[in-house]
Amino acid sequence: MGIVNVTPDSFSDGGKFLESDRACEHALKLAESGAEILDLGAESSRPGSDPVSKEVQLERLLPLLESLRPETKAVISIDTRSSEVARNCLALGADVVNDISGLRSDSELAVVCAEYHAGLILMHMQGEPASMQHSPQYRDVVSEVKSSLLDSVRSAKAEGIAVDHLLVDPGIGFGKTFIHNYQLLNAIKEFRTLAAGVLIGPSRKAFTAEFSAAAPSQRQFPTAAAVAIAILNGADVLRVHDVAEMRQVSDICDRYLEIVHEHD
Repeated sequence: MGIVNVTPDSFSDGGKFLESDRACEHALKLAESGAEILDLGAESSRPGSDPVSKEVQLERLLPLLESLRPETKAVISIDTRSSEVARNCLALGADVVNDISGLRSDSELAVVCAEYHAGLILMHMQGEPASMQHSPQYRDVVSEVKSSLLDSVRSAKAEGIAVDHLLVDPGIGFGKTFIHNYQLLNAIKEFRTLAAGVLIGPSRKAFTAEFSAAAPSQRQFPTAAAVAIAILNGADVLRVHDVAEMRQVSDICDRYLEIVHEHD
């Protein structure tokens, strides 16, 4: 999954693709580089960020979607917590909704996805982006995140969304310490029982810079390590900025797993 941020303030590439023409060009390059899913987002969810109105999200997303949809067969995902934003984008040909709140911001979002037979990604987040990294605490991060995601999955299924249309995301960096992130990466297989698959989004996150002072755009190597860890622990979808580089990482990991399983 390639990230396309149509925002002025995303932590890694804010403002870089705010114009729809540039965003469309970037998205198509990601698809050419091996992205099977393009995740379009118009609301930054970086730590400390404020909510963006549905009107502003639509102003940013609809022109991009109108340009992009005819040009690619890639799956198009919309990163939003708003059912109205989701409805408008699905009507223009988007395929999936990526909800970082796990249906806690707008329960109507599941109804909209069911209506359009769209895929739905349910993420765990402790708190809100503005405050989630102030002091995240858990007694048992894996069991608590799993329980929360199970509630989200049940809510989605109650609105008629089939389990094969659902992915879960434990929310790396969303109300988690560095240690929590590693514990969740180690437990990916535990989340696979909840839905059709598990999405992991480690790309350029702060925990990948624990051992360096690298700026977000310079975190490809530690991101590659996190991507490899995720794949080897059972991740199905990786949400990343640097698609070409991470595609190479995933190809090697997939080949390794294929050979190991053949000779078990």
